[in-house]
Amino acid sequence: MPIDDLWFLKQRDPTTKKPLPSKRHGRGKRWRVRYVDADNDDREKLFDLKRDAEAFDLACRSGAAPQVRVKREEAQLTFAEYAQRWRESRESGWATETRRRIPQNLRKHLLPVFGEKAIRSINLTDVLAWLGRLLDDGTPKSSVSLYFGLFKTIMNAAVIDKVIPDNPCNGVKLAQILRGLSRAPKWVPTNDQVLKLAEVVPRRFRAAIWLGAGEGLRLGEVLGLEAGSRCADYDRGELHVIQQLRHSPQHYGGFYLSTPKSGSTGTVDLDAVVAEELAGHLADVGSVEFELPDITTGERLTRPVAVLFTSSRGKLLTDTYWSELWADWREAAGWPKEGTFHSLRHFFATTLMSNGVEPQEVQKALRHANLRITLETYVHWLPKKDRPRGLVGDLLRKADSQRREAPTDQDRS
Repeated sequence: MPIDDLWFLKQRDPTTKKPLPSKRHGRGKRWRVRYVDADNDDREKLFDLKRDAEAFDLACRSGAAPQVRVKREEAQLTFAEYAQRWRESRESGWATETRRRIPQNLRKHLLPVFGEKAIRSINLTDVLAWLGRLLDDGTPKSSVSLYFGLFKTIMNAAVIDKVIPDNPCNGVKLAQILRGLSRAPKWVPTNDQVLKLAEVVPRRFRAAIWLGAGEGLRLGEVLGLEAGSRCADYDRGELHVIQQLRHSPQHYGGFYLSTPKSGSTGTVDLDAVVAEELAGHLADVGSVEFELPDITTGERLTRPVAVLFTSSRGKLLTDTYWSELWADWREAAGWPKEGTFHSLRHFFATTLMSNGVEPQEVQKALRHANLRITLETYVHWLPKKDRPRGLVGDLLRKADSQRREAPTDQDRS
């Protein structure tokens, strides 16, 4: 809230070193105080005396001036109360997955930290401390970006609604905070560790392990596989990754089929060993048919789906139930806590990369949107090809020797 002298410019006379008079010199009130009022609008007030201007400026800075005093109910508005208002006003336009994900991220990651705080009291230090705790707890880089992006979006809306004067997230350079972290997986299982896991997993889920390790499928894509040529074409040796199983109690009655993450649908080679495991699964375990909503085409339809992987009671699997099962299998296999089902996808990718498969082919197998994602994630597993020492010099010396030995026109005559 600067105080401006309207009678003099900031420039000084080069000879006398005194401030140069402005066009308003000697006319009207001399001192101006600029401030932001309670409605978050830029305002100004003029004074004859500097001491009066300074007193008003101090009152504005302390919040004592009536012009800047926020109504009591606005000053006490919590982040949780505003976030609820923000969500309710926007969720009608969200996609199904967004309507599930945003309330969940709010409930689990934002409200426990900021929910009871007055939204006007949240400052840059609070935001940085929160991000630091997330990183200290080992939260993945992508998740940190997701939670921070949601928080920043809500706070931006609060600025537009004139609930807060500015967004504390604007002072955060997330890329710098995350510097040093990369897409590279923190842990990748070895061949023996994958085989050990396959040994301890019950028969009805063993093919799921092979689909993760041998095809690089994500968990939702595995749980969304169904019997029949729609997903696996044994004659052509093709696996069609076109859907994943989702669960949202608020939508479609719970379970439904949607397209894979980021629209990464595609047809990939069906590994012969994986095909054998799938055939064995169908023979020994079979499938269970459900009537499921299917939104993979953009329109909702309900159809019978013969799901390959279900619980021992023939029920569909939620993420929570799978996590409980996985914790027991991981411990029995001697895997570290970092070992998740997604680690099997990392195993698949790094095995291809380290055995000389071209990065473009690995990208295609993983169904990444672009090659940059594949390289940033798995560049450390590219085979190291040693360049022969002195290659260029040897070639030039050889070429020079051949040139000298070549007969000239005079030699030919």
